[in-house]
Amino acid sequence: MSDQQTPETVQPDARPFALVTGASSGIGLELARQLAGHGHDLLVTAEDAAIEGVAGELRALGADVTTFVADLRTGEGVEALYAATVARGRTLAVAALNAGIGRGGAFVDNSLDDELDVIRLNVLGTVHLAKLVLDDMVLANAGRILVTSSIASEMPGPFQSTYNASKSFLQSFTQALQAELAETEVTLTALMPGPTDTPFWERAGVEDTALGQGPMDDPAEVARQGFDALMAGKAKVAASSPMTKATAAAAAVIPDKVKALLHRVAAKPRGEDADQAGGATGSGGAVD
Repeated sequence: MSDQQTPETVQPDARPFALVTGASSGIGLELARQLAGHGHDLLVTAEDAAIEGVAGELRALGADVTTFVADLRTGEGVEALYAATVARGRTLAVAALNAGIGRGGAFVDNSLDDELDVIRLNVLGTVHLAKLVLDDMVLANAGRILVTSSIASEMPGPFQSTYNASKSFLQSFTQALQAELAETEVTLTALMPGPTDTPFWERAGVEDTALGQGPMDDPAEVARQGFDALMAGKAKVAASSPMTKATAAAAAVIPDKVKALLHRVAAKPRGEDADQAGGATGSGGAVD
């Protein structure tokens, strides 16, 4: 029997309220499905109108769903999303900070703006939104935050240098906040996916790499493990396959120089256009 809640088992006024960013596809969409199926109402957001297409299936799970289009690379976009969340008039029980982008290819060959977009969304947007929602959660002394980090946070990332660095920032940021808030009822959990079958690879322009062509985890299982860890108040979870979990464990003992060399082989673009590899990415999709 499924452990998911249904409209019959959860009364509308009893449903907690959750925010999911980058919810139009991939891990973000699967996180929204997990939350809706386990009795949460939702505000889901992405960078474009594709987010409207997922609302119907989430409502079919019994959730009251609001969609919101926002470019979280910008402070204005983050503030507008937060205002939309407050306008619901609901206490925010869960925030899944999942929106992110990647950028493949050699750093010296990529445009500066594309590299900075990774930082604007993955780092600045996440910190900005976390500050807004955490202030409210700490005031209420209740709430859960899930930050989509990555196995990439555990290693230097040649040919994905800014992306890996952004995920390392998020991992450290989440761990620091866990320690700061240890005496409160607010919890933070880092979700650390490995290679996952999402639009990330095409958007980041890294399909033509060993990583992009290798085995992929199921985003639904990644999200399930992330949701379970979030609700259990765990500090982090490497999700979802045994290979991903083994990679996380090995990363703790392998020297950084060796990890960088291994990543260089896995992420180096193949083909005639390798020197120009790496595509521009959208800023709000769920990509990990």
